[in-house]
This record gives sequence, C-alpha cells and structure tokens, in this order.
Amino acid sequence: MVADGRQTVEAVIRTAYDIVLMDLQMPEMDGLEATRHIRRLKLPEQPVIVALTANTMQGDEEECLRAGMNDYIGKPVKLEELLAKLRKWALHRRRS
Repeated sequence: MVADGRQTVEAVIRTAYDIVLMDLQMPEMDGLEATRHIRRLKLPEQPVIVALTANTMQGDEEECLRAGMNDYIGKPVKLEELLAKLRKWALHRRRS
C-alpha cells in the first residue's frame, strides 16, 4: 500500500507485482497518470492494473482502459466483485 501515485510507480519499479489495485484519486499523481507511467516502463512483465474508483459515471471505465488499465471496479468495493476480478486476471496471467 502506498500514499500517492508517484510511490505507486516507484513500488512497481522495485517489485514485480501480478496485480495492482489502482486508486484513481491520489495526491501527487492520480491513478490514470501513474498507470501511463507504468505502461511506459520497460519491465520484464507488466502488472495487471485494476482501477478502484468512486467515480462510476458513464465514460469513466473507458477512460481507465485508454490510460492502460486492464479492468475497473467501482467503490464501495463488493467482495464478490473483487474476487471475481482477481480470479479472472489470475487465470489470464497463467495462460500468458
């Protein structure tokens, strides 16, 4: 867990994560910009990035996907939805 978007990018540089749950509204650098930075990194393997946001207006999910995120979950997070996304992306990574 990190405090802002810059720390998120730094954490991904230091550690190979399978999945990053990316809050969109963070100080210093928001989740969209942090995702764009991560996607530009030359990593051995890119993490799956799932947006977590209270912004669930029409078009928000598409904006997240355009920024390079793989998926999207609205807040408040429902346990069943989070587990389904984790299963989906765990299976996807195993097949890759």
